[in-house]
Amino acid sequence: MRASSIIVAAGSGTRLGMSVPKAFVPLGGRCLLYYSLRAVTSVEEIGEAVVTVPAGGEAQARAEASRAGLAIPLKVVTGGAERQDSVRIGLALTSAEAEVVIVHDAARPFAPPALFAVCIETARRSGGAIAAIPVADTLKRMQDRTIVATIPRTGLWQAQTPQAFRRDLLVAAHERATRERWAATDDAELVERCGGRVEVVDGSPANLKITTTADLEIAELLARRSSTQG
Repeated sequence: MRASSIIVAAGSGTRLGMSVPKAFVPLGGRCLLYYSLRAVTSVEEIGEAVVTVPAGGEAQARAEASRAGLAIPLKVVTGGAERQDSVRIGLALTSAEAEVVIVHDAARPFAPPALFAVCIETARRSGGAIAAIPVADTLKRMQDRTIVATIPRTGLWQAQTPQAFRRDLLVAAHERATRERWAATDDAELVERCGGRVEVVDGSPANLKITTTADLEIAELLARRSSTQG
């Protein structure tokens, strides 16, 4: 097989206020999951895909993969209660022959194929890589709605996905997290806590995560502009 596997984590999501899981929320005539799978079809290094979905979403995920033209082997599995659980479940289904595993949130529909490729190459060289952008806003720490500190933003970056890691490092990190009951909001943190090196590659503000209805409205504009330019 080709050198890399991808896990697309499609969680249930609740903040959009819709009855359908976030990954299946309509966007530009498709759904969020479709866009991530479509990008994967253009990344030659990726040889298999694992999609984790809420219970009952397996058939729709397979249908979206077909619509996206995904031609590599695909496994669809019910995810866990938290994102970390879903990635661990998906990781167990990736091929042991894969050198690198990429993890991507289905709620980020606009990650371009080139970004996946750069993360894979960087992870192959250094062990781990994440897409990220510099923090642009002033950060405030609050307590009881009152500012108690201003956080200097110098050197701070906002993590995105895709994130890519050598498979052996990511497996070891998740195994240790399970044993020691670590909880993390992304896989990079788990690898970092195990002493692994994770490099940052330049992401993009357009690689936004769809969390709120306002995000979805912005995404609709981006999808409309992309279809017009295409």
